[in-house]
Amino acid sequence: MKIAFVGKGGSGKTTLSSLFIRHLAAAGAAVVAIDADINQHLGAALGLDDAQAAALPAMGERLSLIKDYLRGSNPRISSAATMIKTTPPGEGSRLVGVREPNPVYDACARPVELDGGAVRLMVTGPFTDADLGVACYHSKTGAVELFLNHLVDTRDEYVVVDMTAGSDSFASGLFTRFDITFLVAEPTRKGVSVYRQYKEYASDFGVVLKVVGNKVQGQDDIDFLRAEVGEDLLLTVGQSDWVRSMEKGRPPRFELLEDANRRALRLLRVAADATYELRDWERYTRQMVHFHLRNAEAWGNERTGADLAAQVDPAFVLGEGVAAPV
Repeated sequence: MKIAFVGKGGSGKTTLSSLFIRHLAAAGAAVVAIDADINQHLGAALGLDDAQAAALPAMGERLSLIKDYLRGSNPRISSAATMIKTTPPGEGSRLVGVREPNPVYDACARPVELDGGAVRLMVTGPFTDADLGVACYHSKTGAVELFLNHLVDTRDEYVVVDMTAGSDSFASGLFTRFDITFLVAEPTRKGVSVYRQYKEYASDFGVVLKVVGNKVQGQDDIDFLRAEVGEDLLLTVGQSDWVRSMEKGRPPRFELLEDANRRALRLLRVAADATYELRDWERYTRQMVHFHLRNAEAWGNERTGADLAAQVDPAFVLGEGVAAPV
């Protein structure tokens, strides 16, 4: 299952995504965690110290390797240089799974030991001064989009992405790459503004969107969120002493997380697992192609000097039954 956590800065989405990752790992699930936020804090939320977090290899700096591996022997892609973030797979492309070893994981992922299990952690890399005037942040999240475009995941496998909020997610098709998106919102007008943006933009693409109300202090906050987001409100969470200790760098054993928050995490997994039955690989592939053709016409053809529409393999549909070449 592919799961995104989004929300405005300070909403608590990184904290909640890290708790969900811990919950999955403790249950023995196979998990790939990806930090795609401008502010790279997921590693720290998973218990890494500053030096360990800083040493994580950036996907954005290994984009050429990622492209070269994923294109495989696809005759429609002449070189890695002609691949853009929306390039879809086709016959001959290499696909990736959640559990397998491959060169992308070797270069970009590092194991993180958690209570009861371990996860693979990947990071896009932070937005730096060098990016100003050269590229906006979604050029770095392009590595994540390419990875997801070539990913074949199955039931009980999880890719959890801590996303950047707002227009960066809509710059390509990245926001459509998930089975479910959990939008973390505080019970304030600003807190629900990102929800409205997501809801409006994603409404034509079949995006499954559920709101997690965070920093809720009472019934009035719940009533406010319910009035603003309606049935999209999945659950609410409040203050956590466990989280406070974690943010100080002294997390207790995960099994000591408060019962209410453990129930909330179980509900998140139930909601995510329920979307498995809604999977439509043909629609998923069609949306991939839609955004690729749009980006090719808008800027990709000019930037690469190639006709990127020719990269589309009309007979190819990504799915669990598709075998990838070695």
